[in-house]
Amino acid sequence: MSVEPSRDWLGGIPESPTEDWEVAFGGRLYDNWAVAIDVAEPHKNHSSYPPWGKKHGYVTWRCKECHGWDYKGKDGAYREGSHYSGIKGLRGLVGKNPAIVMEALRDEVHGYTPEQLPDSVAERLALFVTRGQHDVDRFIDHESSQARGDAGQGERIFQNVCAACHGFDGKAINFKSEENPEFIGTVGSANPWEALHKIRNGHPGVPMPALRFLPIQNLVDILAYVQTLPKM
Repeated sequence: MSVEPSRDWLGGIPESPTEDWEVAFGGRLYDNWAVAIDVAEPHKNHSSYPPWGKKHGYVTWRCKECHGWDYKGKDGAYREGSHYSGIKGLRGLVGKNPAIVMEALRDEVHGYTPEQLPDSVAERLALFVTRGQHDVDRFIDHESSQARGDAGQGERIFQNVCAACHGFDGKAINFKSEENPEFIGTVGSANPWEALHKIRNGHPGVPMPALRFLPIQNLVDILAYVQTLPKM
């Protein structure tokens, strides 16, 4: 039987979810669905992950791994390098009926079962794909990876919201190790597409607020400021 997930980082499901909440939830599922709903991760490679791919195990089941943080798949940032899969992006699904995505999630190519993604969860992922994407090229320069934002405006928001967890210098949370540190400034500069996705939708499994309810230009301003923060 398909049921609601036991929890998201919020501790449950709102009694009357807004579309912003549902789409942001879908964005976290796109990022890392097993962590977002606290279910067991598949250990074997996804059956549709190509044999030339360089990733192994559960990561090959994550939507972002094939379709990219920029939602452009083989035509975007993952057109080469260790994440290359040759799989197309999702930009063509913007504005489509979410039922199309629901059907695709259950087909032989994707193969997500109701035990992995309950219907209510899959519906929110479908909402994200059809209503929650943004055109990255409007907000991030492809060649330089620089955010097309106002760092000064972003600093105002960062200091009053993001710094509560990340610290004013962005170094309060180290995503990796002391020997190989990774801070929000590291991610913002090396992978601004991932950073913007997480600023809008939150990070699966942790109490990071999703700022999707704000105008996206405000979030691009945050990203522009994040890119000025220490990387090591």
